[in-house]
Amino acid sequence: MRDIDFLVVHCAATKAKMDVGAKEIKKWHLDRGWADIGYHYVIRRNGEVEKGRPDEVPGAHVAGHNKNSLGICLVGGIDDDGHPEPNFTEEQFQALETLLDELLVQYDLMEDAILGHRDFPGVGKACPSFDVRKWRKTGNVELY
Repeated sequence: MRDIDFLVVHCAATKAKMDVGAKEIKKWHLDRGWADIGYHYVIRRNGEVEKGRPDEVPGAHVAGHNKNSLGICLVGGIDDDGHPEPNFTEEQFQALETLLDELLVQYDLMEDAILGHRDFPGVGKACPSFDVRKWRKTGNVELY
C-alpha cells in the first residue's frame, strides 16, 4: 500500500446536462495517450460512485502529487459557455461527503488533507469550480 497524504477533488469540466462516468472519462484519458483513467473515483450526476484506478496505483490528476494522493472527480463543473460553474447535484455532494469521510478514516488523514485541484501551487485551473475546504466547513458552495 502506498502512502496517501491528499484527497484531491476535481471536476470533469462537463456541462450539467452531460452525464458521463468512469468508462467515458477513461476513454478520454486513453485517447490523450494516458495509461488509464487519471482518477481513482468518479461521482456521477445521480451520486453513484464509480471506481477508476485502484487506490494502490498512482493517479494522473495533479502534477507533482500523484504518488501520494487519490483523485476524486465530480461529473460537471462548467456552464453552457465553458466557464467554471459548481453545477453539481445534491446527490453528488452527499456522495462526495460520504466518500471523503470514509477515505479520511481508511487512510488515517486529517481534514486538511482534502484539497481541490485548484489549491495546489502552480495550478492555473478553477477545478473543481468551488472551494472544497469552505464547502466542508460550511456546507456552502461558492464559485471559485
